[in-house]
Formats: sequence, structure tokens, C-alpha cells
Amino acid sequence: MEKKVLVFATNNAHKLQEVRQILGERFEVRSLKEIDCHEELPETHDTLEGNALEKAQYVREHYGYDCFADDTGLEVDALNGEPGVYSARYASIGGTDHNSEANMQKLLANMQGKENRQAQFRTAIVLIYNGETYRFEGKVRGTIATEKHGDEGFGYDPIFYPEGFSPAENSMPRTFAEMSAEEKNGMSHRGRAVEKLAKFLQDKG
Repeated sequence: MEKKVLVFATNNAHKLQEVRQILGERFEVRSLKEIDCHEELPETHDTLEGNALEKAQYVREHYGYDCFADDTGLEVDALNGEPGVYSARYASIGGTDHNSEANMQKLLANMQGKENRQAQFRTAIVLIYNGETYRFEGKVRGTIATEKHGDEGFGYDPIFYPEGFSPAENSMPRTFAEMSAEEKNGMSHRGRAVEKLAKFLQDKG
């Protein structure tokens, strides 16, 4: 049986690998590069959901594929939800620079002296499938570390302890960056959103 082709509106190798691991052999997931889409996709909204929808619509309208797009933000309670929709370019808000190290350092600096270190990662996925639009969300609560730990993952993973793995909850605390890809995918925000997407697609047949 021929697998259903879906475009994931990203060229981020880390995100693509995560999604392919979660979806397994059930679907053929193609990146933007694999459909010869090399331009920067628009992200002009101030919400995760708005950006995900905008990217998915762009691919559908310009390339004709059923497509899903995501936007993910780290929302820190003590910073009123920052960096949120600006997570990828937190250190250069207003620009297009994506520098994970600079982003982490800015966040750690802004968290100095904050007692409340609670936060959440949230992923919004928008799927355009057979002409209809569907939305999925995944969240994971946790806390912000005071310094980096671990070399795995990407983005803010080295400074985020998911629930159950923070120093206050576990004698061997671990950030996302100290976990294997399989372990992180089993509990991550993106993993939870993609599992909802996968269940929907399976139900659709």
C-alpha cells in the first residue's frame, strides 16, 4: 500500500527527524527542500497558531501538497509568557537571526533573581488535508534551569527540565538535552502534538 505523502513545512533537520521518528513508517514526510521549496516561509503573526496556519497555507497554495506546519514557543511564567512566539529569535527580536546559544543566554539573564522558574513548551500544528484545516496542540510543563545541562536536542533543551525531572522532583534531574531522542519524543510538546496529528490521520485512513 502506497504511503500517504505529507509535507512538513520545515527545513529544520532536528524537527524533521523528531517528526519522522514519531510518525515512523506510517507516512512519507517530505521537507520543504524535498519539494524544491527554498524560499523563507512567511511568519507574520503574533501567535503560534497564526504562524503555523500561514506556513501551511503557503505550501498548499504554491506547491499543491497536503501539508502541516508547526510553531513552537517556550512560555515562561515569570516573564509573562516570553519568549513565546519569538522563541527562535529571542536574542534578535525584530530580526530573523536564529541563534540558540544567544537565545538561551538572554533567557538565563532575564531569569536571574526569579524564584518562580516554571514554564511550558507549547507546539501548535496546523494541517491542511483534502481541503480542510485542522489544529493540534501539545504542551509540557517544566522549569528553567540556572545553567545549561546536556548536549542532545536543540533550542532551549539544555535549560528546560520537564515535569518529573527537575531538581526538586528527582534525585537525578535531567533536562531535555540529557535525554535520548526516543525518551524526549515520548513526553515532548512536539511529540504530543504530532501523536494527535498521527491519530487523526490514521482515523481518516
